[in-house]
Amino acid sequence: MTQKSTGVRYLTVDERGDGQRIDNFLLRELKGIPRALVYRLLRRGEVRVNKGRAKAGRRLVAGDVVRVPPLRQAQRSEPGKPPDRLIEKVEETVIYEDNLLLILNKESGLAVHGGSGLSFGVIELLRASRPREKSLELAHRLDRDTSGCLMLSKRRSALRTLQQLQREGRVQKRYLALLHGRWEANRATVKAPLRKNTLRSGERIVTVSQEGKPAHTEFRVVRRFEEATLVEAVLKSGRTHQIRVHAAHLGTPILGDTKYGDEAANRAFRKLGLRRLFLHAASLRFPWPERDEPYRFEAPLPSELDRLLEKLDD
Repeated sequence: MTQKSTGVRYLTVDERGDGQRIDNFLLRELKGIPRALVYRLLRRGEVRVNKGRAKAGRRLVAGDVVRVPPLRQAQRSEPGKPPDRLIEKVEETVIYEDNLLLILNKESGLAVHGGSGLSFGVIELLRASRPREKSLELAHRLDRDTSGCLMLSKRRSALRTLQQLQREGRVQKRYLALLHGRWEANRATVKAPLRKNTLRSGERIVTVSQEGKPAHTEFRVVRRFEEATLVEAVLKSGRTHQIRVHAAHLGTPILGDTKYGDEAANRAFRKLGLRRLFLHAASLRFPWPERDEPYRFEAPLPSELDRLLEKLDD
């Protein structure tokens, strides 16, 4: 890999970037630039939009001019076309498609986008599979180790609608998670603000902090086992790692969670066959303009998680 110095760059936002957050816009446009550097530039105010400072959450409008300071940009060889087997694998996970939306049942272990050493994620694979879909974009994100319902838009207008629905809290996202420990109560409400932190290693970690952003998760017990509890988690906000951090905050972390979980419990359940995070985006529900019935999508629990529950029953 070589390094190439760039001067000041001025990027004009086109239709593809209309409505997109500036951090995501920069990550897409500045190939080879580490994610941590993009956020550092935004924090320092070195990235300007129409000559003014811009925070990471700012949404761009077509015609905006983004000023990017001089950078040393990594020059990587083009990854080329993804392997056919990966494209076929992600295409097999499509559970719904129309002229506006694409809904997947994403597998655990598959990132939603490339980066951090990964050449291809869901979005790169689908763009390679569907080269005529020029406006294909992720409408939200799932952690790499989380499986289940993932929304993508096929039109800029659909992306704006999905983003607006999510900002208004009108997209119901229901997850299933297996927690370490046995709950006696049937429900729990967690309203604990979350703050993102970046460690010296570059790893991102989220903590409960009064200085963080508001976060709200509703938990409901589905099944109880001797040393674990299967819960339904409904997001009332959409913070990074929200369910994982809120579950750990309750003292019952998600099993298989290597970042926020219990190492000894993870080892014990690994012997039972749990080799991934037990967190699954089970369903989505949201209204749509000029549509009488809301969209409803469900993704069945993956077979490896079903088998674990059967073992716990035994």
